[in-house]
Amino acid sequence: MGTNLQVQNLTAEDFGGPEYEGCNEYLVITNPQAVEIVHRGFLEAGADVIETDTFGGTAIVLAEYDLADQAYELNKTAAALARRVADEYSTPEKPRFVAGSMGPGTKLPTLGHIDFDTLKDAYIEQAKGLIDGGVDLLLVETCQDVLQIKAALNGIEAAFAEGGKRLPLMVSVTMEQQGTMLVGTEMAAALAILEPYPIDILGLNCATGPDLMKDHVKHLAEQSPFVISCIPNAGLPENVGGHAVYRLTPMELRMALMHFVEDLGVQVIGGCCGTRPEHIAQLAEIAKDLSPKPRPVRVRLAIGRWWDGEIAKRHSAKLKTQNSKLHHPTTPPPTP
Repeated sequence: MGTNLQVQNLTAEDFGGPEYEGCNEYLVITNPQAVEIVHRGFLEAGADVIETDTFGGTAIVLAEYDLADQAYELNKTAAALARRVADEYSTPEKPRFVAGSMGPGTKLPTLGHIDFDTLKDAYIEQAKGLIDGGVDLLLVETCQDVLQIKAALNGIEAAFAEGGKRLPLMVSVTMEQQGTMLVGTEMAAALAILEPYPIDILGLNCATGPDLMKDHVKHLAEQSPFVISCIPNAGLPENVGGHAVYRLTPMELRMALMHFVEDLGVQVIGGCCGTRPEHIAQLAEIAKDLSPKPRPVRVRLAIGRWWDGEIAKRHSAKLKTQNSKLHHPTTPPPTP
């Protein structure tokens, strides 16, 4: 979202004034057309899922622009905007979905920037707005701190409980060039910490291109019980005249993610910073024909209940058609 807004050369007036310049989340109020252009560009390229313009949508981040009191409404408005546009492109043959983007914020609990409960409460409010706005799943993305992930997941669970509604849940961590999260956590440790949580998809996004993600994806392929996602940048950014430039071409991204799908079993692919509709068009094209390498994943039957191992292998292919039953808390598990 961010880099595709930047190419529109928005002015301070587009953001509602100089004091809000750079607050992309406020654009859903001040210039929703700019956000809609991004959504439509990716949908026309063939994207199955678009993200809401809410990466920095917690009250904690919005407070930097004196907008903390509008956190719920901004998230709800952003979700409703994405929902409306996605529905315009959705067909029975190719339904389109909306992921509620929940970023890491600007304060990390492990580094002492913020206490756990304050962060959790901010995620509760954001999750409520996204759910009420009509998203299909919640995406905790670009995670740099496992305590931040825990705060987000606990906040989301509280929002689910309060609203009496549960959505699919995806977590995407960011591994820096040195091979760890920003606070030093390795992929294996992050997976071990997150495995008990009721996550549906766990993967990586941002920071690097696909080449530096390969070892982490391989570890997930071998050890993770979750569906795997991989959403890289269009390569490492280069500073050109004060602007970040991403060099990875659409075809290069296509070839890298083809390998991840066919050889490592990645099931969710996409693009993060620097990826344009042209990149997504290449991924949409290969997604029509590629089959992920089979790997055992646990499949949710109901809250707190899973299929594992061989049972999951046999039934995961039927997941789409059985989805409504699998998420119904009163549906008993079928006989293996």
